[in-house]
Amino acid sequence: MNRLVLNASLAAAALVLVGCASKVPLDTPVAASVTPTTTAKTDAAANAPAQGQPTAQSSVAGVDLTRNADVSASPTALGRFVYFDFDSFAIAADDKPVVDAHARRLATERQGTLRIAGHADERGGREYNLALGQRRADAVARSIVLLGGDERRIEAVSYGEEKPKAMGRDESAFAQNRRAELSVR
Repeated sequence: MNRLVLNASLAAAALVLVGCASKVPLDTPVAASVTPTTTAKTDAAANAPAQGQPTAQSSVAGVDLTRNADVSASPTALGRFVYFDFDSFAIAADDKPVVDAHARRLATERQGTLRIAGHADERGGREYNLALGQRRADAVARSIVLLGGDERRIEAVSYGEEKPKAMGRDESAFAQNRRAELSVR
């Protein structure tokens, strides 16, 4: 019986090894080597190959936080609101410039903090709206950090439905209350 188990185990191991055999040759050179850089480059310099390295096309666009950054702009000149769809915490394309501007400010200035307050309209329970407001504030904070903002200088809080921007029970008022409010401190 032991011999039968041993033979079955060896046969199973051989099948696994044969099934995992790669048909890709391992001795061919890699087409291009990509190394991350921390300095901002112009578009022409970013697309030029490094000396001694083969050329390759990349579909990844670099992000230059200093381009078009007006560091001298006062904090009140930056947009203050990011609006959301009903029951959503996804940042709309229309509000991305606000997020980008705050990320640039946090990346270029070394002082001040950013408070992001998440809000919800009055539909839904109190606990649900507090959680939704927190998810909205966290989504904006995460986007700012991904764009180069210093996460140690960001505070994300939720007020849920407690501090409405607009009073009323129509869609216009609800739309104004589904927001994240950014304030520079």
